[in-house]
Parts: sequence; C-alpha cells; structure tokens
Amino acid sequence: MRRFRRTLVAAAVAAAVVAGTAGWASGTTQTAVTGPPPGTEDWRADRSLGRALPDPGSATPGEVARFFAGLTEAQRQGLVARHPSVVGNLDGAPVPLRFRANARALGAGTDGRQILAYDPRGRGQLAEVFGDLAGTRRVAVVVPGSDIDAGTFDRTREMARSLYEAANDRAGGAAVNVPPRGGTGSGGTGSGGTDDRAGNDRAGSVAVIAWAGYTTPVGVGLDAATGDLAEAGAERLAGFTRGIAAAGAVRPALFCHSYGSVVCGLAAERAGATDVVVLGSPGMRADSVADLHTGARVWAAKAPSDWISKVPNVEFAGLGHGTDPTAPEFGARRVPADDTPGHAGYFAPGTSSLRAFASIARGEAR
Repeated sequence: MRRFRRTLVAAAVAAAVVAGTAGWASGTTQTAVTGPPPGTEDWRADRSLGRALPDPGSATPGEVARFFAGLTEAQRQGLVARHPSVVGNLDGAPVPLRFRANARALGAGTDGRQILAYDPRGRGQLAEVFGDLAGTRRVAVVVPGSDIDAGTFDRTREMARSLYEAANDRAGGAAVNVPPRGGTGSGGTGSGGTDDRAGNDRAGSVAVIAWAGYTTPVGVGLDAATGDLAEAGAERLAGFTRGIAAAGAVRPALFCHSYGSVVCGLAAERAGATDVVVLGSPGMRADSVADLHTGARVWAAKAPSDWISKVPNVEFAGLGHGTDPTAPEFGARRVPADDTPGHAGYFAPGTSSLRAFASIARGEAR
C-alpha cells in the first residue's frame, strides 16, 4: 500500500510539471551542438609549424594558452588566416587573437565588435565582450535561457549591455563609452548604427560577456523541462570560463537567466566563478547551495510578476529542475526584485535587480 501511495504521488508530481510548463507539445526538440569547432580536421592536419597543433577536442585551456605563448606573432597570425573558425572558438587562445579570427570568419559585419566566439552550426552560437577583458579587474558573464541563438542574440546582448552600463556607471566616477543600442536582427553581429566599438573603452572596471554559447531549448517543450541541453551547455560554459582564465582574464561572476540557471547550476563546480547569480530560475538541479559544490557566492532573484513562479519546483524522472533557488531552504543570498517587470525585465534600467547585479559585478555586494 505504501509503495502504491508513492507511485500516486510521483504521478501527481509529473502531472504538475506538465501543467506548470504549459504542456510540452509547444516546444521543438533540439540536438545540442557539441564537440570541437568547424574546421578542426584541417587544423589537425596542419604541420606548418613542424609539429602537431593542440587538438581542439582534447587539449585543456591551459595547454592551448601555453602553445600560443610559445609562438611568434607571425605564426599566430598565420593560424588565424588559415583556421579562423578554430582559433576564434579555441578555449585558452589569446583573447585579441580570438577577436581577430571571429571578425575574419564573420566577414565585414562586425564593425569593431568584440566577438569572442562564433559557431555557425545548428542555430548558431555567439559570445561578445563589452569592455576591456584583458585590463579589467572584474568580469561578468550573462548566460541566457530558452529561445536564444544567433538570430536572437540581441536579446542577450542587451542584457549584457545594461549590466555593463550599470556596473561601470559609478566605478571610479568615470563616464563609460559603450556601443549604441540595437543591431541587426541577423545574428546580432551587424552594425548598431553609429560607433559600435565596445573594445575602445578603457575607463570601466567591469567587463561583461554576453555568452550564447550553447544550444538552448525552443519554447516550453520537453527540452525546457529536462536537463539534457543544460548538461551539454554546462560543459561548454565551464570550458569557456576556464579558457578566458587561462588567457589571463580574472575569474568571472555568472548571471544566469531562466533555463540558463540550470546550465549554471550544472557548471558551478567547474566554472571557477566568484559569484553565481540566478534570475527567473526554474531550479538549478540541486536541493541547496551546498549541492552545487562551488566556492562561489550564490545569489537568486525572482520578480513577483514572473510567470516562472507557476512552474512547480520538482524533479521527477528527469523532469523539472528542483528547488526554487529563492526559497529560504536553498540557502542562496536573495537579490531584490520587487520592481522587476516580469520574466524578461531583470536587467531593465532603474530596477532594484539591475542595481544589485551591478554591485555584485563590481565585487561590492556582501
């Protein structure tokens, strides 16, 4: 009888997950983009330096960084010319070299924007830097949720821009020059209108990366209710953060929206972050902060008007993402969000959530 009751409870939980996510039929199943970047086979066959190049599929970011450190500038530029898609996505490669490689891979459409990763496979993945990644004392990475890819990258770019502006508004009391808002709807890599050169700023103390570097769920289908895409994304996120650290950047703070918080939860132990901030989270695939196995400070925000509150915080048979990170028993530090407008408004200018994020990004929040 007790076993029968447990079965009934489990069935009820599964039904709650279905109801809370508005049904799974409205989503489209995605296949995660994994493995080394396009052009890897040509890279592996390249013996122009008299030896094998580090394998993109197995070399650690530290090994990649040491390899490039031993090259002349002419040798580095030769690799960019021959293998832009590999160099532009190779974790541990020098940041300026990755910018150059991705500008070459994208053609003439970047207009000085600092594209740190560009993978055209699947729906396309991008990462863009605001500020001086090499010279800053603080780095923040914005990790988006569902429905983000190369075609909708501007949504993540705008969140990162808002954080960049807010975080540097008071830093040193200096005005910060940032690119104009907007962009093309085509991959988010076109000109924003006037001068779109985030990399020219040296006044700000916080650099922000818009990281759309994983295959996100589409809609509210099974992908959004399970952790498969998040597991693949966590591997890519951890490699990315280790890569920028190996290239000389400081440890980042992660700002993870919606399904992106599932990615960050699974990556937390390996990402080397100073802070993990989740906003509008359906859960982190953990019951508590301790279950994340990270030394990072963990923060959580949820707006009263955010529809994510209607999603049951359960996990059963791989469905659902577990405890609400804003629940007291989870143990995260609470970020104010009473004036945040809905699920997509956490980075809206003037909100208490954005002010708190800026303080965390600057390393001032306690």
